[in-house]
Amino acid sequence: MFSLLFADIWYPNWWQALILGMVQGLTEFIPISSTAHLRVFPALVGWPDAGASFTAVIQLGSLVAVLLYFAADLQHLSLSAWYAWQKRDFEQESWRLLIGILVGTVPIVVAGLAIKLIWGSPPRQLWVIAAAAIGLALLLAWAEQAGKRQRDVHSLGIWDGIWVGLAQTLALIPGVSRSGCTITAGLFLNLQRSVAARYSFLLGIPALFLAGVLEFVSDFRPEALLPQGLGTLSAFVFSYLSIDWLLKFLQRSSTWLFIVYRILFGLFILLGLALGFLKP
Repeated sequence: MFSLLFADIWYPNWWQALILGMVQGLTEFIPISSTAHLRVFPALVGWPDAGASFTAVIQLGSLVAVLLYFAADLQHLSLSAWYAWQKRDFEQESWRLLIGILVGTVPIVVAGLAIKLIWGSPPRQLWVIAAAAIGLALLLAWAEQAGKRQRDVHSLGIWDGIWVGLAQTLALIPGVSRSGCTITAGLFLNLQRSVAARYSFLLGIPALFLAGVLEFVSDFRPEALLPQGLGTLSAFVFSYLSIDWLLKFLQRSSTWLFIVYRILFGLFILLGLALGFLKP
């Protein structure tokens, strides 16, 4: 989510940008970490790391996919919350949901700005990503076992937004996965799997927007526009497809597929580092 020094930035060509956008789109909303895959995939095929700034900008394609996929829900949420405000009915469902999303965005904004101002960028070393991938997998497995999955979307409130928003700050660690930590938090709060995923998508809207715009403005360079644009377009297409697939998948299946994948992915990175075909 954060920029590297200009001297360290590598910009992909048009077809590399499309492929990186595809990787971003397929992994942003599935709880396996888009940042991790955008770091590991180039390393496997011999490309330089495009950097956290490029990653954050092409996430805007994922944002547009969420906005379009949930357009009807967002319109209903906005209008209902506006009517609740006019009537001062602050216990109304849509009002509680909207405020929960807005309040839940505050922790990642504060933490993200602090990291950017103090350190410039979070650690992107592969051993960090491997540890995060495995660590979140274990937390998700715990949540899968402990969560009662009794609560639907009508039960969501402000405190849910606060707790899931706090969990979302873990996504600043590459390899954790924003959707992974928010879905995990939702399961711990006894949300149904598909509801936890839907809430994760909605809560991610402000975070994706702020991160993408901040990086685009702060690291603007004309030569980056073409790869960023192509990567964003590709991310949009594959994000839309992955959102639709994940919601349908979680209506009938558990998250164990992602838990196993994360563990194997983390172990693969550690093996690559040990054998030398991946560089830290």
